[in-house]
Amino acid sequence: MISPEIIKIALDTSNYGIKENSHFTATAKNKMCGDTITVAIEITNNKIERMSYDTESCIFCQASASLLSKIVTRSNIVNLQADLNYINTSHKNKKIILKKKYKPFRKLFQKKYKERLNCILLPFNALIKVVNSAI
Repeated sequence: MISPEIIKIALDTSNYGIKENSHFTATAKNKMCGDTITVAIEITNNKIERMSYDTESCIFCQASASLLSKIVTRSNIVNLQADLNYINTSHKNKKIILKKKYKPFRKLFQKKYKERLNCILLPFNALIKVVNSAI
C-alpha cells in the first residue's frame, strides 16, 4: 500500500509542466515499466533557477520528481552533478546515503518500496542527463 504521505508529495505539481524558456531539457524512460519523464532546467550564474518536469509515470516517479524539483533550486550545477551521480551509483551498493538537503527522499527510499527504486531514480537519471548537457 502506498502511504498517504507519498500521495501528498506526488500531488504537489507546482513545478509540473515544461516552461518555454527552459535552457536545457532531457528525457529518460524506465525500460522496465514504461515510465517517461522530461526534465527542464533554467540556469543563471551556474545555478539552477528552476527545474520543471513533465511525466507519464507512476506515483513514485511523480513524487520523486516533485521533491527533486524543489531541492535542486538554487543548486550550483557542478555540485549538483556530483550529488546526483553519487546518489545514482550508491544504490548499487544496496544503501543510499543522502546528504542533508536530500533527506526528504527518505520517505521514498524505504525497503518496502525497493521494487520501485527504478521509478524513484528516473527523475535523477533525467536530471543527470540535462545537467551533463549544460556543463
